[in-house]
Amino acid sequence: MHLLEPNVVLMARHFAVLLLIAAFTDTALCLQESCGAEQGSDARQGEPSCGCENLKRDAVLTAAAEDRVEDRTASVDKAAKYSRDSNEKLPDAEENEKRTQSQMVLISGGEFLMGTDNPGIPADGEGPQRLVHVDSFYMDIQEVTHRQFQSFVSATGYVTEAEKFGDSFVFEGILSETVKNQITQAVAAAPWWLPVKGANWRQPEGIDSNNADRLDHPVVHVSWADAVAYCSWANKRLPTEAEWEYACRSGLKDRLYPWGNKLNPKGQHYANLWQGDFPNHNTGEDGYVKTSPVMSFPANGFGLYDMVGNAWEWTADWWAVHHTTERQHNPTGPPSGKDRVKKGGSYMCHKSHCYRYRCAARSQNTPDSSASNLGFRCVSQEQQ
Repeated sequence: MHLLEPNVVLMARHFAVLLLIAAFTDTALCLQESCGAEQGSDARQGEPSCGCENLKRDAVLTAAAEDRVEDRTASVDKAAKYSRDSNEKLPDAEENEKRTQSQMVLISGGEFLMGTDNPGIPADGEGPQRLVHVDSFYMDIQEVTHRQFQSFVSATGYVTEAEKFGDSFVFEGILSETVKNQITQAVAAAPWWLPVKGANWRQPEGIDSNNADRLDHPVVHVSWADAVAYCSWANKRLPTEAEWEYACRSGLKDRLYPWGNKLNPKGQHYANLWQGDFPNHNTGEDGYVKTSPVMSFPANGFGLYDMVGNAWEWTADWWAVHHTTERQHNPTGPPSGKDRVKKGGSYMCHKSHCYRYRCAARSQNTPDSSASNLGFRCVSQEQQ
């Protein structure tokens, strides 16, 4: 028996090595094929994506920006400062504000199936499908525009977080060569996203750009706190994720998009999305390679425009990927978290890399994030 022991040990070692190789192979295949939500963040990293969920300020936080952290953390507490009632305005200013406020439509409350049991991106927590009831509310028919945000800033003197930090994230494909040549950093998980000095809502592509030609486009480079401040000033608020998705679906059951299941019914474009080879070339087949003026595409059944595509939209909810299957009434998401939920996708979305322009699709960013494809719209319990 003693003579056989070395062979037994050798065979045992050989078997262990084979097990390790098999385990490694299975893991590699799972990451490559995105084996599902149970893989957590690893599966999420393996999903085709435009990478905008990776735009976290701490990844490129500079010493100068760190000095502003106190301002950033206090910004939500100061939102009440920008409520309409707490700002004295001349009659002309009030009339101008009325002209620039978004029209709202009543979204009659009801029950709907939120999420999906056939997720396009399982790691995003799109499922399970669950029964949700929301009460009636009013919603802006469009995303908040540069012109409307300018009205807010003129009335309050508000300074966005991107302006305080001194930079914001911009998609490389829309930057001038002059700006690109000055940049030495990029987002590791998505190198087409660049932190651009001087980029903000006034200068969407940095210091050699302005928003004069896009006053009726959705305002971008706004953080979650910026969006909350605007909504508060307008006597409105951000929608919950449930309200947003209910409005997106516009009474349609088990449909992918706000208008149905076909992306381009009868060859018509219903949203500002990416056409072509991402991130190398956007053909602009739908008429746009960046944001488009609000209401450029058909409204959904509730009369809401650009519920998918154009610009991502902040919601009120904290991010989570695990959801109860029990029936819920006006859910508001988890009580705390690190990221906030955004919905709707943007002009950078394409099925090959960021299939998030579906009503059930979702993504997230840290509340202080801002980017060239991230905006918002407001809701209210009362007609404004």
